[in-house]
Amino acid sequence: MQIEVLKSKIHRVSITGADLNYIGSITVDEDLMEAANIIEGEKVSIVNVNNGERLDTYVITGERGSGEITMNGPAARKVQKGDIVIIISYARMEFSEAKAFRPTIIFPNEISNSLN
Repeated sequence: MQIEVLKSKIHRVSITGADLNYIGSITVDEDLMEAANIIEGEKVSIVNVNNGERLDTYVITGERGSGEITMNGPAARKVQKGDIVIIISYARMEFSEAKAFRPTIIFPNEISNSLN
């Protein structure tokens, strides 16, 4: 039996931009992606701490070291610059594997979205 479990989480980062006219996705600083073990194109859930909105999208790579977290496309209506979000990815695996699996969770600085 396979189950879906938490794979990665970027906990409480600030939205740096919302681009309604861009193709849908969320742009994430490449340093944050690497630290959280998230790859470009990966499906993620976005949880907006400020307003309770929750949505699914995919990740595109942002400029390394920029701290960028930009919501793109129609989902940009669900966030505002400065909102705090949690970015979550999941993985399917066998139940026995899931029992031993440990997710990657990072807690970047909320003000600068940096890893320092």
